[in-house]
Amino acid sequence: MKHFLAISDLNHEELQALLDLAVRLKEERRAGSNKPILAGKNLAMVFQKPSLRTRVSFEMGMRHLGGDALYLSPNEIGLGKREAISDVSRVLSGYVDGIMARVFAHEHVLELARHAGVPVINGLSDYNHPCQALADVLTILEQFGTFDGINVTYVGDGNNVAVSLLFACALLGMNFNIASPQEYSLPDSVFAEAKALAGKSCPDFRALQDPHEAVKGAQVIYTDTWVSMGQEEETKNREKVFPPFQINQELVAQADPNAIVLHCLPAHRGQEITDEVMDGKQSRVFQQAENRMHAQKAILADLLA
Repeated sequence: MKHFLAISDLNHEELQALLDLAVRLKEERRAGSNKPILAGKNLAMVFQKPSLRTRVSFEMGMRHLGGDALYLSPNEIGLGKREAISDVSRVLSGYVDGIMARVFAHEHVLELARHAGVPVINGLSDYNHPCQALADVLTILEQFGTFDGINVTYVGDGNNVAVSLLFACALLGMNFNIASPQEYSLPDSVFAEAKALAGKSCPDFRALQDPHEAVKGAQVIYTDTWVSMGQEEETKNREKVFPPFQINQELVAQADPNAIVLHCLPAHRGQEITDEVMDGKQSRVFQQAENRMHAQKAILADLLA
């Protein structure tokens, strides 16, 4: 059974094929409508965490491709609490053609996949966010037309978004810097896995604590919220240590003059990113948000068609 659980499960050719498909589906939609290649297919969307983009982009993506999607709220299933995850997976597999799950613990989405008789898509876990990364690199490709020589700098918490972005950069040959407070950077094991994924392409990966140094020469500057869902008890401490890592116009000015700014959203304006940057000419944040839908249509077409 083929699933979409992590960028690191793919090789270069597989990731590039998904990007090519996303480009075609986006062009097709812009020209009128997508072909109903998923007519009669149904996707169950299992949510432990609420989301604007994940829910709407998957639901609309299924509609564009002729299929349907069913939203299942946290209270309806109680994944792993009200009912065993293995049982949920087996039951849903008898009803639908695919399962998308947005969960807290990565192990939960892995367990869904182990017991499923249909493809499972990781809509987000505490470890990674592969759907977001596919939209990110689609946005970079649209902007620059290539991945060759592109330097990506992520500024902020070394979280699930950073993990998937690093893996995508590794597979596509882009250089990657992350600037974080030392205690919030990516673990060494993630960098080791990224180097293994990169293979002979040998892009440069660096973990830094100075965002000004990290953005020098960057064509892409990326950030995310300082406090993710499930980390609320850490809010006060994080709000003390992360202000030097804010994406503001002064920091952006130190990057490549043609650099773009990305944010996976939701944004806390005035914290990790300023209004001036978020709404500025170098921002591609809302194009990136739209690309969640087009990237995920490629995943859906690949798994369900």
